[in-house]
Amino acid sequence: MYPTIKTKDRRKLKIKTLIYSGYTNTTIARKTVEEKGIPTKSLLKPFDIYNSNRSRNGEKRIKEFVSLEINSNEHIKQIDAVVSEIKKMDLFLEHSWLVEHNPEVD
Repeated sequence: MYPTIKTKDRRKLKIKTLIYSGYTNTTIARKTVEEKGIPTKSLLKPFDIYNSNRSRNGEKRIKEFVSLEINSNEHIKQIDAVVSEIKKMDLFLEHSWLVEHNPEVD
């Protein structure tokens, strides 16, 4: 899926996105943030990421996030996405997006 996101500095970007029911935080790839020049903010409480088997993910602590507006098939929402080293996608939408917007799956 390629929704349009609007950054806080009002730029509109199309990014490769996956709705992933296993994620508890919406996450944007550090590479995407750097390449697109998306401004970040510091988290008040940095945290670690754990894999499904409860082992610590190799990523350093999550310390930053970005505020975005996402528009997918007229579902528009303001989101905060933590910045992390993710691969193959630009953005993972957390489980709550799936519950709230209930996209149709073919």
